[in-house]
Amino acid sequence: MSAGTGAEVLDRVHGLLTRYVVLPNAECADAVVLWIAATHAIEAWAHATRLVVRSPEKRCGKSRLLDIVAGLSHDPLMTVNATVAAVFRSLGDRPPTLLVDEADTIFGTKKVAEQNEDFRGLLNAGFQRGRPMLRCVGPNQIPTPFETFAMAALAGIGAMPDTIEDRAVVVTMMRRSPAEPVSPYRARRDGPELADMREGLAYWVGTVLDDLRDAEPEFGLEDRAADTWEPLVAVADAAGGSWPARARTAALRLAEEHDAEAVEASLGVRLLSDLAEVFTTTTIASAELVRLLHEVPDGPWLAFGLDERGLARRVAPYGVRPSRTPRRRGEVQVRGYRRADFDDVFVRYLPSPSGDRPDVSHRHTPTLTCTDAETDQERVTDLPVTRPETVSAFPQVSALRDGVTDRDGHPPVHGCPGPGICRVAGCPNNFTPTGATL
Repeated sequence: MSAGTGAEVLDRVHGLLTRYVVLPNAECADAVVLWIAATHAIEAWAHATRLVVRSPEKRCGKSRLLDIVAGLSHDPLMTVNATVAAVFRSLGDRPPTLLVDEADTIFGTKKVAEQNEDFRGLLNAGFQRGRPMLRCVGPNQIPTPFETFAMAALAGIGAMPDTIEDRAVVVTMMRRSPAEPVSPYRARRDGPELADMREGLAYWVGTVLDDLRDAEPEFGLEDRAADTWEPLVAVADAAGGSWPARARTAALRLAEEHDAEAVEASLGVRLLSDLAEVFTTTTIASAELVRLLHEVPDGPWLAFGLDERGLARRVAPYGVRPSRTPRRRGEVQVRGYRRADFDDVFVRYLPSPSGDRPDVSHRHTPTLTCTDAETDQERVTDLPVTRPETVSAFPQVSALRDGVTDRDGHPPVHGCPGPGICRVAGCPNNFTPTGATL
């Protein structure tokens, strides 16, 4: 087969792929085509993107997709239940493309997954170049490094371990409807056509290999997601035509979907997401926050029996703790949280596909606890501060000392509640601060 331009080659691969398999959407089809092409340039990459093909039930086309991927990829090594030793001894300087079918038999249950921790470790280490496994070999037990770096695709029912999917392009297959016909695939009949296509793809990739080694495409993703998608976008840029735009659309959509799934899958991130929804005031009592979490539609917190102590335990790893200074209401001590303490956590752990950042303008706003003269109950007053590193814990006292007043004779940062309630020394309304938190 004549290679043609890069765009023409990828178009033909796309046509062959979609002849036999119904993908969930156009972005998934484009991602699989680009992943297949990227396997032929394995020596150009710093990261070996994983391809995870999963489905909620059987008979959704996972194995058929893996058959087509195997027929088009560089030096495919198909396995169902290989040992770790066999796999890493099969890799080398220009490793084969590792294809694992029935991966749910390896990671499907917690007990089975724990028995295959070495295999998961190999897949995770092999994502980045230069992460060999060290084993003692021979009668003298000489420590010997074995390469782990290789492109890998896994297919199975249900999700793969999150550490694998975090390094992967994830395609969730669905059972096709009667309105979605495909051509039956027969290896003896159709295999030669796939082999011919594979040779043409490998030839074209070889002509742009130097460009791929130096490629640093920009496409709007960061960190692990950028490492995962960079080889695919680099291939698309080298191909030209409509592929650069299609690659970026696929990267952003599938990465966004993966982030949304991760929020649902991670209980800690789910808690942060729900807190961001219900925490709409500056401060809130722990008991009230727990009550609001219990009322979240489809939320797990009521079923889990989440209480104030459980909430404090779950947010503590993120560096958030309830207020150390309790507010008294009668004889009851009330502990609570400040929204400002969560702002940085929300920015770091919750996805923001639109690029908008949460409002953190009040992050350094101190909360002043004051005592009502008539009821002897505590109230909370927020004080706007523009230079938190130099603000006094009692700015209203500093203002009084400096003789700064508003037109009514009160300090402008005072927040005076009115005559008969305020007991600050020197204020005619008699306002007494009992504590402040920065």
